[in-house]
Amino acid sequence: IQNVLSIAAISIVVILQPELRKALEDIGEKNFINNFLGDNSRLDEEGRFSDKTINEIVRACFEMGKVKTGALIVIKQNQPLDEYERTGIEVDATVTSQLLINIFEKNTPLHDGAVIIKDHRIAAARCILPVSKNRDLPQEVGLRHRSALGATEFTDAVAVVVSEQTGNISLCYNNTMTRDLTPSTLQQELEEILTKD
Repeated sequence: IQNVLSIAAISIVVILQPELRKALEDIGEKNFINNFLGDNSRLDEEGRFSDKTINEIVRACFEMGKVKTGALIVIKQNQPLDEYERTGIEVDATVTSQLLINIFEKNTPLHDGAVIIKDHRIAAARCILPVSKNRDLPQEVGLRHRSALGATEFTDAVAVVVSEQTGNISLCYNNTMTRDLTPSTLQQELEEILTKD
């Protein structure tokens, strides 16, 4: 019986080798120890939401605003955005202002639609969002703004919009739109929303 058990244990390891390897890779990628200790996925290595990610988003928005490049950036919080991600093109890249600006550059393949940021990374671009049916929105608000608001009606996501017509920046959260933000107010709003418990 002892020999049979030893052979069975070795056989299981050999047979399930690919599955065991995949499981160990997943544990390594997800930093199992930090997750076990209750580390929040929205936190960076220093134990707080990344100031760098927020800074890169703010910088990109106002650089695009100066040249009136329209943009729509959605930041995932707790509720999944998988159904919207699937409508776009997977990117999986570090959030940098240069990359965001390049994505929304006019006449490039990815510029149309929304960028979704998840876990400090650009998860997908050219994503399609639900359009808000809010009748109280001003007439001058276009489809990009309505899509940003629509995403925040159904999820706890945060959406930042750069107007192609005016270059002004708006922020949508919790089915509310705040328009004509300055760099400091956008930074403050994002910090308050994204770093709260």
